[in-house]
Amino acid sequence: LSLLAAACGSADPVTSPEETIASTQQAASTSDPATAPAILDIQGHRGARGLQPENTLPAFEAALDLGVTTLEFDLHFTEDGEVVVWHDPVIDASKCGLVPGADGPDPDDPLLPDEDLMIASLSSEELSNFVCDRNPDPARFPEQRASPTALAGDDYGIASLGAVFDFVDAYAKDQSKTSEQRTMAAAVAFNIETKRKPDNPAAIGDGFDGTNPGPFEVAILDIVAERGLGDRVVLQSFDHRSLWVIHVLDPSIRLAALTTRQTPDLNEYARRGASIWSPNQADVTAERIDEAHDLGLLVIPWTINDVDDMKKLIELGVDGLITDRPDLALSL
Repeated sequence: LSLLAAACGSADPVTSPEETIASTQQAASTSDPATAPAILDIQGHRGARGLQPENTLPAFEAALDLGVTTLEFDLHFTEDGEVVVWHDPVIDASKCGLVPGADGPDPDDPLLPDEDLMIASLSSEELSNFVCDRNPDPARFPEQRASPTALAGDDYGIASLGAVFDFVDAYAKDQSKTSEQRTMAAAVAFNIETKRKPDNPAAIGDGFDGTNPGPFEVAILDIVAERGLGDRVVLQSFDHRSLWVIHVLDPSIRLAALTTRQTPDLNEYARRGASIWSPNQADVTAERIDEAHDLGLLVIPWTINDVDDMKKLIELGVDGLITDRPDLALSL
């Protein structure tokens, strides 16, 4: 069943999509696996990367149009302390180019060193000179199109975290969207990855020592708090040090421990305050799902784009899917 069909066909026929999402989010924050969500949390990876250029406002609009329960995206930190939504530490020509007529480092210049295009070395004003409407892998994402959307238009710039929150808020109030779309958007969750790397501290470049909260984490939590979105936000990272300092700063924020091709320390994740384990899909087994659930952890693997893989993981008992193709996941 699709997400909306599952919501409409639940035991309580008057339950709204907003109430359904709220119950899913509440389940994610509890240590009682018996209250795990009854429906699948479909997370639009980088918005809807399989349909629109990743981590852009049109990608988020496409995901919201489909009715995802969660928007998944990535965060970096500019030289002047702006939290921005982008995956890579370096602005790459496979995804971005200079706005015509703009000054600044040009990703299409083959002689320009990567250091000159690192987000951590660029100001937020300099970042505004890039347009990121390119498909880096047409063979992998043949359906991706840089097609203007109703609200975002052709705004393929690198947005700030605050701008993404504001866009979703505007979407939820826009009368051109259906009542169902507005209701879903008003309750959509945000699964946000801090792109710290233990082996590349320059990727964020804020002097993080691995033990004490860095300016990056502080800035993220300030933005979340300013908008009163703490109950709709999950912060995730492969660098678990980032998660643990966030937990010190605000124990109420839900955390997701990302892992890839490794034996997970599920006890440690739960003990340190995580409520979600997000593994590479290849690492998911029924036994690990049971262990995670026994510890109060939801299991939400990444990044699943094949329908058969989606079905297999659902049968194993995962609590959600992170996918570039939320259209396919929501059609199951």
